[in-house]
Amino acid sequence: MSHGHVHGAGNDHPHPRQPDIEDAPLTYHMALTEAVAALLQNKGIISGDELRRTVEDIDSRSPAAGARVVARAWVDPAFRSRLLDDVNAAARELDIDTGGIPIRAVESTDKVHQLVVCTLCSCYPRMLIGLPPDWYKARDYRSRAVREPRAVLREFGLEIADDIEVRVHDSTADMRYLVLPRRPSGTDGWSEEELAAIVTRDCMVGTAVPEVTGN
Repeated sequence: MSHGHVHGAGNDHPHPRQPDIEDAPLTYHMALTEAVAALLQNKGIISGDELRRTVEDIDSRSPAAGARVVARAWVDPAFRSRLLDDVNAAARELDIDTGGIPIRAVESTDKVHQLVVCTLCSCYPRMLIGLPPDWYKARDYRSRAVREPRAVLREFGLEIADDIEVRVHDSTADMRYLVLPRRPSGTDGWSEEELAAIVTRDCMVGTAVPEVTGN
């Protein structure tokens, strides 16, 4: 329902109704989250302040940390090897805390293109590449990425040649995935900072590839 009110002389205009978050019923996962949080606090395992700080830390993460990891792997073969063995440990070398959930790196090559999805909900390496985008959580992406990945990638503007295999990795609560994309041509001699700047969130999910402007 719209309503009208006066901000000032001559500024009377209707506003669309802005629904409150509480207007919608809790989803299963929202209710579960609230119940677990309350249980942890009631048992003295974590305080409300500690919980708030943790959520604030997660919310502050961005793809920049993941881009640093990818850029280091591109310039340091030994680091790349360690990253493919254990993302969490390799990230710690760069003073990046990825949390306690294991993350596995999957490398795109000239023979294989890697794509990540969570068919169940929205499992995602948030501590490394920030919050997941809405499309990652959408049922359309979650269901189609495993059935017709090439068609989905085409809708993202990414055409994968027929002779390149597309591998889809289904994230879970116990395992997250990070795509290590191919380093694009034309980047020889670039610094890690320059390389990290072309690694976007979607590149680390697999719905895009790093690009050099002008290529």
